[in-house]
Amino acid sequence: MQARAVQGSLRALLWDVDGTLAETELDGHRVAFNRAFAQLGLPWRWDPATYIELLAISGGRERLHWFLQHQQGGQPEEELLEALHRAKQRHYRQLLEAGEVQLRAGVRRLIQAAAAAGLQQAIVTTSGREAVAALLENQLRELSELLPLRICADDVTAKKPDPEAYLLALQRLGLEPSEAVAIEDSPAGLAAATAAGLRCLVTLSAATGQHPAAQFKAASSLTDGLEPTRVLRGPACAGGLITLSYLEQLPAMP
Repeated sequence: MQARAVQGSLRALLWDVDGTLAETELDGHRVAFNRAFAQLGLPWRWDPATYIELLAISGGRERLHWFLQHQQGGQPEEELLEALHRAKQRHYRQLLEAGEVQLRAGVRRLIQAAAAAGLQQAIVTTSGREAVAALLENQLRELSELLPLRICADDVTAKKPDPEAYLLALQRLGLEPSEAVAIEDSPAGLAAATAAGLRCLVTLSAATGQHPAAQFKAASSLTDGLEPTRVLRGPACAGGLITLSYLEQLPAMP
């Protein structure tokens, strides 16, 4: 029997990756950067607090560029930047392959529910395609085909908070903003989604949970997870689970 789309206007879920699908920032990318520093004999180590501050800069390569520039007092050496970034990517994939980074609770359930209801789903991220593929291949292998459209850093000229990635996803899906919900965890992601006219569920991650609530006032709903969930702003959530019915009722952008 053919799956039917959920009633109402909801036609697609647009998933952020880092911090949303999995706790990749502190448990994955940060650790991989530190291993890259150690591999190249460099003295730097990013603790969680430092890395959370660095997350204000979108994109791992851009983050690294900013850090090297401030450490070296000028434009970083391109050779060192590239060597560090390549080493970091290798260590990140190794962490995923070893199962050191896990999906957040409720992610697999909601992806399956959306697929069963006939919704389209897409990845919309500022991460590189290689990092996205590594996560999907290792933590979502059996469901990766349910996320066929992947808008990554490689596909856009401007990263979040710019809305380009979301606008491109909507164009390729053939949808109006009112027909989709973005699922994010960060202020930059929220800003990108809302600038594209999307409703946005923000599910705070370990890296963004300490941000002031005022940074998320544009969210259609602000929660601390998909399951069990505590709604910090937005419609009440029966049963403590973010469901398609819950996402359907999120208020539209003004």
